[in-house]
Amino acid sequence: MKLPPHIDFIERGWLSANMVLLGGDLRGPLVVDTGYVSHAPQTLALVAQHLQQQGHRAPRALLNTHLHSDHCGGNGALQSRYHTPVWMPPAEFEAAEAWHESLLSFVDTGQRCDRFVPNERLRPGSWFEQGNCRWEVHGAPGHDPASIILFEPRLGLLISADALWEKGFGIVFPELAARPALGAAFDEVEQTLDFIQALNPAMVLPGHGPLFTDTAAALREARSRLDYFRSEPIRHARHGGKALLMYHLLEWRERPWDAVEAWLEATPVQQRLRALAGAPDSQTWAQQLVDGLSKAGQVLVEGPLVRLRAEGER
Repeated sequence: MKLPPHIDFIERGWLSANMVLLGGDLRGPLVVDTGYVSHAPQTLALVAQHLQQQGHRAPRALLNTHLHSDHCGGNGALQSRYHTPVWMPPAEFEAAEAWHESLLSFVDTGQRCDRFVPNERLRPGSWFEQGNCRWEVHGAPGHDPASIILFEPRLGLLISADALWEKGFGIVFPELAARPALGAAFDEVEQTLDFIQALNPAMVLPGHGPLFTDTAAALREARSRLDYFRSEPIRHARHGGKALLMYHLLEWRERPWDAVEAWLEATPVQQRLRALAGAPDSQTWAQQLVDGLSKAGQVLVEGPLVRLRAEGER
């Protein structure tokens, strides 16, 4: 199965979420998720290239599946250039409108996002038309309570954000706050996986990693991972700590040890995870996280520096 010619899927990596451009409409394309703020120049270039190819002057709208920094970090730059409206899930609309950063995820995770102005709420249960496609908006709690996924039933296309990847799913952020209790949020992950299974998409366009057509295999992988975390929820806390530190290093490429410790100390979610994992201080927590990333072959420790391991580097 191939994507229709008016839909572009751009696989971007891990610092920036994948971007989907939904074209085929005289009003201009919809840009689904805009990457991380430090990749804004790349995002602008990708959108400009698509507009030129399709003969449009500006996007119709920017659409965010959820407000994590890797999905909405390019909103500000795109909105500044094109004066384009932003569509987003309703739960955090007011916080984004007033830019209450303490109510958004950026301060809690120690990440960055330029301010933007939301314009329209994408409510679960609603739908919108783009070209000859009718996209359904569905709630997909688990990774994020407010997250949505988009489904086009005629084509069998699912934009799954971080609810389902080919090899798993995104960090379960409510678990990082142990709300309402450690392990409780995994039920929502399971419910979302069940819902995706019922949709039975022919092709999935995930938030990270390649697009895929073997949805059954991806769901088996995701359920296996969910069972692993459920059997011992502290595993997910440690996984979350490592993943968020790795994300920090993806932005900076390398950091002195003392900067890593200072970032962990200043990042609220890392302090909660440190307490859950029983690490007595940020220095110990830094050592545990870096050791885990080093054993996985993702980082190198060179004297006072922690840096990303280059592809093929030993």
